[in-house]
Amino acid sequence: MWDAEAESEERFRNRAIWGSAAAVVVLAIAVFVYMRYFSHPAAAPRPAPPPAAAPVATGQPTIQHPVPQGAAEAKPLPALNDSDQELRDSVAGLFGQQAVQTFLNPENIVRHVVATIDNLPRNKLAVELRPVRATPGDTVVTIQGEYTTLSDENYARYAPFMKLVQATNPSTLAAVYFRLYPLFQQAYEDLGYPGQYFNDRLVQVIDNLLDAPEPKGPIRLIQPKVFYEYADPKLESLPAGQKLLIRMGSSNETVIKGKLRELRAEIVQHK
Repeated sequence: MWDAEAESEERFRNRAIWGSAAAVVVLAIAVFVYMRYFSHPAAAPRPAPPPAAAPVATGQPTIQHPVPQGAAEAKPLPALNDSDQELRDSVAGLFGQQAVQTFLNPENIVRHVVATIDNLPRNKLAVELRPVRATPGDTVVTIQGEYTTLSDENYARYAPFMKLVQATNPSTLAAVYFRLYPLFQQAYEDLGYPGQYFNDRLVQVIDNLLDAPEPKGPIRLIQPKVFYEYADPKLESLPAGQKLLIRMGSSNETVIKGKLRELRAEIVQHK
């Protein structure tokens, strides 16, 4: 939806959607930055267990996509609640202060990334939990007679983000994500999923995004009340993450899906 009468609220909605679309890739970019300073020390080797009988049900969810153990390093990961400053400083050191100001919200970064990813397959996204800053500009529409469509000019607003997506190396990002996984796992459990596995949820979310349709031609909008909606009920009823990909335009959607497929292949290959 878009608010035709309350411009500020409309801007928040549009920008929150952009920030959520970026969440999976931004997650990877963020952990890449962290890797310069921290990694998770490996646990001490355990003795080989004796031959086991049939497995006993514990009531705990089965881990479908386990992450590998991180290599031992000199410094451990920071505490989750103390991680923001190191992340901001690292991003500024690698990409410049402008990158920090343009893309990164300054507080609770890991928690917001996890919450946004978890919400992508749902109906709504929480604006206040977006991990990245708002996209400049407002949604652009084209009006021809009684038809309102999403303008092609709107897709150009995502060009800076798309440059980061295209430059992403999914293999490197996945390796760093594995090393920093305890931060994301803790944030996921704190979100209300004790005993559940964040990497499994990430794979589910990627699969949901990959299922997003790719409509051809102009995307019609309607305005039944105050807000704009997709004229096609099938598009309007899609999960929030799929709707945001459609709003970014078919070319951008294709690029993002390609990167998501590569990232998925990296994070599910470890058993």
